[in-house]
Amino acid sequence: MHDLQASLKTAQRFSLNWTYLNAIARGVSVIDMGALALRNLVDARQFAREYGYDIEQPGVLDYLRRIQREALAFVREQFLSPAQQALLPPELEDDSQPLQLLVLASQRSHRFEPSRLWACAVLKVMHGLFYIDNNLKLRHFAAIREQVFAGLDEVIQVEGHQQYLSDGRICLPLRHVDRKRNKGRHSILLKLLQKPEYVAADIHDHLGVRLTLNTRIECLLALDLLRRAHLVTLTNLEISRTRNTLVDLLAAKEVFTRHRAEIDRSQDYPQALLQQMDKELAAISQGQAQRDNPHSAADFQSLQLTVRKMIHLPATELGSAPERNAGASADSLNDGLIASSGDISFFFAYEIQLLDAASFEKSQQGAASHEAYKQRQVETARRRVLGLELLAWLQAQPV
Repeated sequence: MHDLQASLKTAQRFSLNWTYLNAIARGVSVIDMGALALRNLVDARQFAREYGYDIEQPGVLDYLRRIQREALAFVREQFLSPAQQALLPPELEDDSQPLQLLVLASQRSHRFEPSRLWACAVLKVMHGLFYIDNNLKLRHFAAIREQVFAGLDEVIQVEGHQQYLSDGRICLPLRHVDRKRNKGRHSILLKLLQKPEYVAADIHDHLGVRLTLNTRIECLLALDLLRRAHLVTLTNLEISRTRNTLVDLLAAKEVFTRHRAEIDRSQDYPQALLQQMDKELAAISQGQAQRDNPHSAADFQSLQLTVRKMIHLPATELGSAPERNAGASADSLNDGLIASSGDISFFFAYEIQLLDAASFEKSQQGAASHEAYKQRQVETARRRVLGLELLAWLQAQPV
């Protein structure tokens, strides 16, 4: 064993990687980087091992090859026109040694090099796929979905062809009930790629329900019903994600106070009165402009809540003994509570969205439609994955 002595002498010229140090110190997302900083394949192997994939382990190399092929297909199908697909360098198709992509993404970082930028684009997508494959919440999604919807099913009831929202005290007719049961694999990937935090970000709308009622006044009645049923409480809300572009609460309170006695005297469901109240509400409301999602259309109006639900997964469902998986599961599930039996409890966030009939109709067409929303997401993800240099190069090609 050699004695250690303080030294700054190296075999090569002493230097620092200022680009990487700046990115680390300032919190720049890896998806916004244009190069890696690996010297050779030996360096790439060590990088991959610390990342979590030791290619000496059985099955790892085959898995990396599959992810490389999937990422390349995603870039080709989502971000490139047929003519642009022909510009992909052949090195990206070679999956005999996936770690070679890391080396390619590190070459000639101080000048424009299309092959490096293409390699970076594929690696950015692979990074997202690794996150999806190793997220325990996604792995146990069926059990989570069942527990989330169990509480909602108690208040969303069906009579014939009509659906109602009822807590035993009042019963509100629903125009539409849309349940988001799961995002597809590539839909999750697209969502991650366009978020500033990339894979560090939680996707809050894996699960959710959108309730459409006739009027905005009824949306408020529905919100209060959900409060009474304890499905929405201040203790389980992610308040930073609450978005209200639907109802001016001060104006609604004024209208409700004016007509409360009429509601009390109504023998049947007072639909005409509620519609009249909605007209009065529209006349005195101030615009609700709280919007942080850059992909939402300016005229999309809803009351959106992100709710945390405590999920319980039994050890038998986790598929391994508690001694073997307890520590890893806690980290992966945001420090969930692990019982001595190996059962795990953790919070899972899902969305509740309330719309009136008019807002729902607007959301089905034009800039507020889901298709237009998804296209805006694709454009954001395309800019981040390909990067400005590669996009400019593509635009300049005679194709």
